Amino acid sequence: MDLGFLGSSFVGNTPGRVWRCRQQQVVVMAAGSSKRVLVIGGTRFSGLYLTKVLADNGHDVVLFNRGNTPVGDKSLMVPGETEEEFEARNARTSTIIGDRTNGDDMVAKLKDEDFDAIYDNNGRELDDSKPLIDLYKGRVEHYVYMSSAGVYLKSDIMPHCEPDATDPKSRHKGKLHTEAYLIEQEIPFTSIRPTYIYGALNYNPLEQWFFERIAAGRPVPVPGSGLNLTGLGHVQDLAKAMASVLGNEKAIGQVYNIQDEKAITFDGIVRACAQAAGKDPA
Repeated sequence: MDLGFLGSSFVGNTPGRVWRCRQQQVVVMAAGSSKRVLVIGGTRFSGLYLTKVLADNGHDVVLFNRGNTPVGDKSLMVPGETEEEFEARNARTSTIIGDRTNGDDMVAKLKDEDFDAIYDNNGRELDDSKPLIDLYKGRVEHYVYMSSAGVYLKSDIMPHCEPDATDPKSRHKGKLHTEAYLIEQEIPFTSIRPTYIYGALNYNPLEQWFFERIAAGRPVPVPGSGLNLTGLGHVQDLAKAMASVLGNEKAIGQVYNIQDEKAITFDGIVRACAQAAGKDPA
């Protein structure tokens, strides 16, 4: 369910350089030549929406996953997608079955495959991504890495901007290690750092938890005074932003934070969910 928040935006900087924090709307690049794109995952939530946007933009998308949900399975239809659109997307989508947590298996399955770009959507630790990075060093035009806004050091000044200090003890520190390795290996990469992502088909009970308590008429506990700010982003906006960097030379070497244009309080989340559910937001 769309909570009705403002559309997401993203800003960026070259790693190691300090730029003034600024906001800009996501600009979707004009459609260029079709590319062969590898998407690690691609059948759950953000990866599914990304796959749809890439295929709709005319790219040939190859998914690498365990094959638990084959291309064409109706569970992969996103809300609002017609049967015709779904079939057209499937015609541009294929799957290589393998285990990304097994580096040897991933290399064996992909070593003879060539791609113009790679979207590494679910690597949490450097060991997850290193075999893929090493395999395609010098072989790929663009490596788009899904990082996290959770890498930043706690600050009293919000929202975070890309030059902000990162936390080496963060539970997402593996993503920092991967970004550092991409820089070290001189890979033409872009790092995406989303905040909390919501939207239909979310397998994390982010917004669902709020809706379930509201629907049941139960109190909704919030941290502190309820006025703490947080950042959300809709999964469709994230997918469009991720797809927009493909083929954009200005995005190479950039880190992008992605979230809604405005922060929101936890009280505000509760009220927005109540309104979306047709309940009294008081």
